[in-house]
Amino acid sequence: NLYIGGCSLETHAKNAASGDVAYAYEKDAEEIERISLPDALTREAWDAVTVQQVSGFSGVYDSYFPHLPTLLALIRESCPRTRIVFHRTWAYEREANIERFLLRYAGSEEVMHSAILAVTERIAKEYGLPVIPVGDAIHEAKQLSAFDVRAGGLSLHRDGYHLSLDYGRYLAALVWLKFFTGATPDKVAFAPEGTDPSLIARLKSLV
Repeated sequence: NLYIGGCSLETHAKNAASGDVAYAYEKDAEEIERISLPDALTREAWDAVTVQQVSGFSGVYDSYFPHLPTLLALIRESCPRTRIVFHRTWAYEREANIERFLLRYAGSEEVMHSAILAVTERIAKEYGLPVIPVGDAIHEAKQLSAFDVRAGGLSLHRDGYHLSLDYGRYLAALVWLKFFTGATPDKVAFAPEGTDPSLIARLKSLV
């Protein structure tokens, strides 16, 4: 994983151009070293590289340009045999009091989800990118009473926008697993410690 917290496509493009050693190069969530984006792309013979817009701008079409085309060109030049995949992020919690949520999406989870869906579908079609539909799964899970916070259900977030460490991240991981390996959730024995097996089963049914 090449990590900068809350990093936009614009920042990625600037870092690619400058070659700044600005990223934590992580394996299994542990930082190995600090690295530049161009160096990371050529470090291994990657099977796939995933890209995404920072969550707050995911539903804003203009925010992808000219940065996404620049990054896609760099990835294709650096990794000509690598599959490029587009990660669809999720809408924030209904009660999230976050300025970018209030200003760009009227503080509405439904508005943000619809915007992300429309924009990422358009981007994916324009650039021929397959989509990891995490945002879809998170949205669908929130329609269940068990995860509807307004009805007293559990939140899939830990702060209004990051996913919760138990159910939220678990659901996202199931989506990634199925996308890249084809493995169906019913084959997954693992569940985060302290989670309710009945709720885990309901999340698995969404993938």
